[in-house]
Amino acid sequence: MKELIIFGTADIAQLAYFYFSNDSDYKVAAFTVDAEYVKVDEFCGLPVVPFEEVIEQYPPERYDMFVALSYSKLNQIRKEKYIAAHSLGYQLASYISSRATILNDFRIGDNCFILEDNTIQPFVTIGNNVTLWSGNHIGHHSTIHDHCFLASHIVVSGGVEIGDACFIGVNATLRDHIKIGERCVIGAGTLIVADADPEGVYIGNATVRANVASPRLTKI
Repeated sequence: MKELIIFGTADIAQLAYFYFSNDSDYKVAAFTVDAEYVKVDEFCGLPVVPFEEVIEQYPPERYDMFVALSYSKLNQIRKEKYIAAHSLGYQLASYISSRATILNDFRIGDNCFILEDNTIQPFVTIGNNVTLWSGNHIGHHSTIHDHCFLASHIVVSGGVEIGDACFIGVNATLRDHIKIGERCVIGAGTLIVADADPEGVYIGNATVRANVASPRLTKI
């Protein structure tokens, strides 16, 4: 059984501990965060060590790491810690639920967190450091690039391309064969039927035609 260090001591880290412990080949050995954020000696009954010292106590030759952080600052903090862990030589583990339907030959990058009831259809490509919360549909021939966070019950239709570091909220729907620019935010319940601009923010419960926004759909 492989041993794992989890970066984080908040809710997502606790969830990662649960999922890895109950549904993977990993045994969680410890948690780590930056020294300034070490507030307790233990979390989930395991040691918490400063990230600045983790390589000394848990060397990458023996331990893998998982960065269990949210979409804070549009995924930037999770991206930074992902890069930092890589730079120390750690292999970044992915969690893929045994209760997910994976039909894309596991073309999934590292440090991904793919929870139960996701359906990933054939010919999908998922990059590194991507979170898919529970219950999403990822349509055939779609691509999700690095550092994205998709919440629950999202429909990504076939042939969609989602750029780096996007956030997509619960119950959003993306029409087939569109492109979502990098660092784009799509709010809960929003229906997107045309390309979305990089760094755009889309909120609302309305349909848009190609290049024409409905009055009830707002791009901020």
